[in-house]
Amino acid sequence: MDTQPVPFVPPAPRPRTTPPSTLEMMRIVYRNPLELWGEHTYNEPWISANGVGGHLIVANDPGLIRHVLIDNARNYKMATVRQMILRPILRDGLLTAEGEVWKRSRKAMAPVFTPRHIFGFAEPMLRRTMQFVARYEEGGMTDVAHDMTLLTYDILAETLFSGEIAGEPGSFAQEIDRLFETMGRVDPLDLLRAPEWLPRLTRIRGRKTMAYFRKIVTDTVKMREERLKRDPDTAPQDFLTLLLRAEGPDGLTRAEVEDNIITFIGAGHETTARALGWTIYCLAEAPWEREKVEREIEAVLAREPDPTKWLDAMPFTRAAFEEALRLYPPAPSINREPIETETWNDLVLPKRAAVLVMPWVVHRHRKLWDMPDAFMPERFHPGNREKIDRFQYLPFGAGPRICIGTSFAMQEAIIALAVMLSRFRFDVTSETKPWPVQKLTTQPQGGLPMQVTRRV
Repeated sequence: MDTQPVPFVPPAPRPRTTPPSTLEMMRIVYRNPLELWGEHTYNEPWISANGVGGHLIVANDPGLIRHVLIDNARNYKMATVRQMILRPILRDGLLTAEGEVWKRSRKAMAPVFTPRHIFGFAEPMLRRTMQFVARYEEGGMTDVAHDMTLLTYDILAETLFSGEIAGEPGSFAQEIDRLFETMGRVDPLDLLRAPEWLPRLTRIRGRKTMAYFRKIVTDTVKMREERLKRDPDTAPQDFLTLLLRAEGPDGLTRAEVEDNIITFIGAGHETTARALGWTIYCLAEAPWEREKVEREIEAVLAREPDPTKWLDAMPFTRAAFEEALRLYPPAPSINREPIETETWNDLVLPKRAAVLVMPWVVHRHRKLWDMPDAFMPERFHPGNREKIDRFQYLPFGAGPRICIGTSFAMQEAIIALAVMLSRFRFDVTSETKPWPVQKLTTQPQGGLPMQVTRRV
């Protein structure tokens, strides 16, 4: 008689049972904020308390999340602590800009992310992935986390920049890791809301890396501008050209153009890379789920050569990816701050409070999910997916500031998984001991060393 295997429970910090001291809390937030949250955080609709830097609200109730991110979004700005971390890196890029600056950037980029344009990216995504996986032909050990950074960078460079990004891809992956290790962490002074003129040691250590990325942007813009002047008729009509043509008195400033380029080069590929790595890892630990995905991919590839149709044709593959996004949301925290005090039901949200909508917590909340810590892709199978509240699953955020590249990332991920899992099998070894750490994104500490073999 067939028995259902016990679902795989991937590694994650256990909820705290006692509150940390102030000093301990600051250490945890610097080292790994995912380890901060207590059992009540995963059980209550919200938490409201006074913290080190002022009033703190953790919003878990889907109705409250909708209120903050959509219904009364105009009363919420980006949280001060979040901006202290991200603005030194991205300045007025799409992730950090607010008000009119954000509106200008979003409007300028919208044409690139229409369904028609995204479908046009499918073939380059497929081509780049096919070229990339050639490295696996001989088999052996590889760090999947590192590889996915390289792959998604290749795809981003090919689709949004037509392969014309200055700098070396190999050094790029190392510099991204260094950037998130330094400037991507919460500095204790940020928690205390200390004045910005006080130097943050984390930022100081990241200045050299930041200069590296800024130089890439300057050189990339210069290369494209020269090509547009030299031969405007054959220059690519891609994301980079669109941004440069949006520059002007009624559009973007040169600084905003450069900030958005660095946002996409530095962060645009990172979230998808992390999600792909965690998906491959979870499937390796749950081979019965991997078999379903492999069978589905083989069947679809045998009958459907058009990669634009794979996302809809591969519900099991998509479900595995979405479940990995649930367990390891690439952006584990969405931070807002009320402009004016208001009340939602019985909850008072004071002016300047830190309001945290944390996909990491919401996605593992005991009142919202059955067996929330387990890897169970069937949650997202057709018929089940529709029962999930829009505001209990937030891998790409929600509301006006929902990730502009959501459809791009979903298409990219399914194409990449289809190519990789149709040809190769990734297995864990005794060295595969990932631990989720929040450094802007949810990263596997120690990487994802895995054994790769050619599938027969």
